[in-house]
Order: sequence, then C-alpha cells, then structure tokens
Amino acid sequence: MANPPVCRIMDYGKFRYEEAQKQKESRKKTSHITIKEVKFRPKIGKGDFDTKVRHMHDFLNDGHKVKVTLQFRGREVAHPELGSRILDAVLEELGPLAKVETQARLEGRNMTMVLVPDRKSSKKSDNDSKTSQNNEERQSDAKNEDQQDSGEAV
Repeated sequence: MANPPVCRIMDYGKFRYEEAQKQKESRKKTSHITIKEVKFRPKIGKGDFDTKVRHMHDFLNDGHKVKVTLQFRGREVAHPELGSRILDAVLEELGPLAKVETQARLEGRNMTMVLVPDRKSSKKSDNDSKTSQNNEERQSDAKNEDQQDSGEAV
C-alpha cells in the first residue's frame, strides 16, 4: 500500500465501456466448435454417400466436430456389420483429415461415431495446396516469358 494512499478519479461510465469492449474482443478470439451431424442408412447409394462425405470434409475443414449417425430400421438392426462397414468407408474416404474421437458404438437403433479435425493434416494440406498453386503460377509465368522471347526474336 502506498503512503499516503493514492486515489484515481475516473469516469465510471467510460471505465465500464472499456471493460465491455475488452470482453467483446476476447469473445471474438475464442473458437466456437460446433458438432455437425451427418446421418447415413445401411443401404445408402454411392452418390448419396459421396455427397455426405464431401459435406463432412467441408465441416472438418471449417474446424467443426462431425457426429456420424447410422440409422437402422426394421430388421437392419440384425446386421450391425453393414453399419460398421459404412463407417469404415467414411473413415477411409476422409483419410488423414479426420481423427476418431469416439469409436463407433450401437445405441438402440443408431450407430454413432464422432470425428474431430486433425490439425496436423489440415495445416499440411493447406500448405501443400498453396505450394502447388505457386508452382503452377511459376510454370505459367515461365511459359509466358518464353512466348514473349520467341515473339521478340521473330
């Protein structure tokens, strides 16, 4: 404690406003991870499967968790191996982009699995795509220069 005590006279309204702005800024910086759910059926067609996997790919790239739900109807429950085959195919399609947070398990008539984005692979794929774009630009620039050089010589 200071001797003599020090007091600061300030505008309380301004102080409250600045505190609110600080809290608002800190909320902006936090990442909001939501869980997106994609539902499958055991007898799903190839086109529908590909579309749903593409949506899951987009969700994972955006940083969301994905809950994969496989719904069984009627006598389909007697064959859970069909469901696990589909979930394995989903994992195979997504490759290194997704990491399994919760393994597939049967809950009543639904088989669920939760996937999270694998940060290492998504950063690597972003860098790979950027370097491939840069390489393509360099190659096209080199072709343009060659064409200009040949045009000047003629």
